[in-house]
Amino acid sequence: MSLTLTAMSGRAVTGDQQQWSRSGEMQHSRGPYISVITNRTTNLLIRGAMLFSVGVFLALVLNLLQVQRNITLFPPDVITSIFSSAWWVPLCCGTAAAMIGLLYPCIDSRLGEPHKFKREWSSVMRCVAVFVGINHASAKVDFANNVQLSLTLAALSIGLWWTFDRSRSGFGLGICIAFLGTLVTQLLVYNGVFQYTSPDFLYIRSWLPCIFFAGVITMGNIGRQLALRCKPSAFSQ
Repeated sequence: MSLTLTAMSGRAVTGDQQQWSRSGEMQHSRGPYISVITNRTTNLLIRGAMLFSVGVFLALVLNLLQVQRNITLFPPDVITSIFSSAWWVPLCCGTAAAMIGLLYPCIDSRLGEPHKFKREWSSVMRCVAVFVGINHASAKVDFANNVQLSLTLAALSIGLWWTFDRSRSGFGLGICIAFLGTLVTQLLVYNGVFQYTSPDFLYIRSWLPCIFFAGVITMGNIGRQLALRCKPSAFSQ
């Protein structure tokens, strides 16, 4: 009889614990939705501002390399800002970086495939370093011809994706944005906003899509990491 009462009480306690656990999970899962509009807006603003700042900084530094090597030429009247860069270049790059960094985690959540590959800041910093190295190679390393340079940068860009991303959504989005960025750059050069020395791909250099692709992967990783820090529950499932 005592054993029966003990077993029943044990089941009752276990049932109470499970019910409390469920209620606790329900309260925990319901917690972020109490002020959902404010939280989402604040997170988006903070992440967007950080991504914009990173994009502006990288644009100034990397464009300085291109200008110093006379790869990119701006008319004298538009070189009005610091680091010998046209004022609109860092603004456009910062805006694009913010959009890409916010789009990547959004696509992950829409597809129901949270990105968990190398989700730590040390990996993100290495990705940024490799991206800067690819840009440095495009400006500093001398190749026999543009075909060798383009193939080398293409291999490095795909290696960047394979090392730090490996998601199909990341690869597809990188290809799409690189194509769009290349098209916009062609139009800008065609209209005389700036020009490239020794163009070999219509009005630009053939390795430019590789740089765009590597930049998209890099900013996507930064955006994913910022989203993970701001909303860990979105990636913990």
